[in-house]
Amino acid sequence: MHGRIKVKTTLEQQEAKRKEREKKLQLYVSATQAALNKRQAGQLDKEALEITAQILALNPDFASLWNLRREVFLALGPDRSDEEMRPLYLSELSFLENCLRVNPKSYGTWYHRCWIMKHMPEPDWAKELTLCNRFLEIDERNFHCWDYRRFVAQSSHVPPSDELEFTSNLITKNFSNYSSWHYRSKLLPQIHPDPQHLGRSTEKVLLSELELVQNAFFTDPNDQSAWFYHRWLLGRADLPLSIRCISVDVAGSWISVTFSQPVLVESDLILFIDEKLIMVSWKTPDGKKKPSLLWVSEFPKERVRNHCQHNFKVIWNDGEAQKECVLYPGKQSTWFRDSASEDKIFSLELSEGKSNVLQQELQSCKELQELEPENKWCVLTIILLMRALDPLLYENESLCYFDTLKVVDPMRSGYYDDLRSKFQIENAILKMEYAEANVIIVLDKDLTRLYHLDHMLLVSHMCLSNNKLRALPSDLSMLRFIEVLEVDNNEISDLEGVWNLPKLEEMSLQYNKIQSALNLQSLCSCPRLSVLRLQGNPVCETTDTQEQLKSLLPHVALIEM
Repeated sequence: MHGRIKVKTTLEQQEAKRKEREKKLQLYVSATQAALNKRQAGQLDKEALEITAQILALNPDFASLWNLRREVFLALGPDRSDEEMRPLYLSELSFLENCLRVNPKSYGTWYHRCWIMKHMPEPDWAKELTLCNRFLEIDERNFHCWDYRRFVAQSSHVPPSDELEFTSNLITKNFSNYSSWHYRSKLLPQIHPDPQHLGRSTEKVLLSELELVQNAFFTDPNDQSAWFYHRWLLGRADLPLSIRCISVDVAGSWISVTFSQPVLVESDLILFIDEKLIMVSWKTPDGKKKPSLLWVSEFPKERVRNHCQHNFKVIWNDGEAQKECVLYPGKQSTWFRDSASEDKIFSLELSEGKSNVLQQELQSCKELQELEPENKWCVLTIILLMRALDPLLYENESLCYFDTLKVVDPMRSGYYDDLRSKFQIENAILKMEYAEANVIIVLDKDLTRLYHLDHMLLVSHMCLSNNKLRALPSDLSMLRFIEVLEVDNNEISDLEGVWNLPKLEEMSLQYNKIQSALNLQSLCSCPRLSVLRLQGNPVCETTDTQEQLKSLLPHVALIEM
């Protein structure tokens, strides 16, 4: 027995660890309480920095203590010169670096470092860039560090071209660097903006980027970073805010204004009739005070005479956007909207060179898909390339690829159904534009959702029968000129989205899932509705439904059940 080392039993070890944890917890709690007491007492001094440092060194995510340290620096600053404060700031930066070694993704630590750099005299920005590089070498996807680097680069006026080269170097080392691709998407529009607002950047740069990203996803087809960036490249540039359409209805004495982006209208949208300012009140179709694409107002009937020509003009935000239309004698309605570039409404403007490059990419992706049949990113990119090239020409082929997507990635089949519906609606709008008609028909397309209603403002007849719609969207009220709406053979159970359609005369809801007359209550807001078809709905099996509907919708002349 003598000379042998006594080994603690498991129970003894557990008890020792428990006591050690309790001791640390007591110290942690007492230090926290001491720091909070000093804050409450207004004792914002160096001792407060020392106490909070003990806690933050163990737990850098204690936000209240970072706030306390900032309060201390603000309290010490007025009584000290820059020379006296500089050592405190440098010491704080050193402390922060130690905290980041404990937790490199501590939001509070990175934010506090930003604050220190903003307040300290003569900050060393070059040193901060070096610090960022070190942490990015450890974890190239540390988005907290990337955010801080962007702050440093902007504060120190690093040229965006240098930052772009930095991302190029990181991407060359590792194509899977998602943060570098994302940063690149922020830099390119700054360095090479497209003056025509057709693409994310100029065509020359876009083509070189397409070559770079193609090398990336052919090197590692299963990494999503390059595929996401490729999808960004195929998108359109963000257009400036504009008034897309103005429409006037004399019978209803209303005028509607449609914006390219949701806005909140108060007194900054002004109406002129025949160059005279008209005081009106604007509202959304559902009456809610929220940013909206569509705003509607009533105007005084006496301002418009049937035998005269009238000019309607709206001005938004002191001339930031404006639109006008002419009401000719004898007409009851008028409108004017931006002319769409038909097949380029939803995709890039393609030159011959760009089209050739995308054709080559499409062929390459098809070849890659044969080698990697389970790669969902490749299949999705094939669909996007087809839409960029010619959405109508490749319509049937792209739909087949959607079927493939749902097989290789069944967990996201709902998302693919919605995306497919979006593309189907876009194709229907393109066909309507080609025909110069106001009728849109989307039959037997397995639609699950409706999109782009802001492109259907002047539609008078819409047929959406034989699809998989479970509801009609709340922004259906944008269809101010809709007269006939057919949604037979869907899965609709209520009509909450059908609200305030001033010209709707006929609605067909046959073979849906309407359970009760109350599900049709929103139709009360459609004053011209005269025909309602409900055959094949569960509501028809209830004995007193006819009487309920007559009471609920007295203005509807014909209700077919």
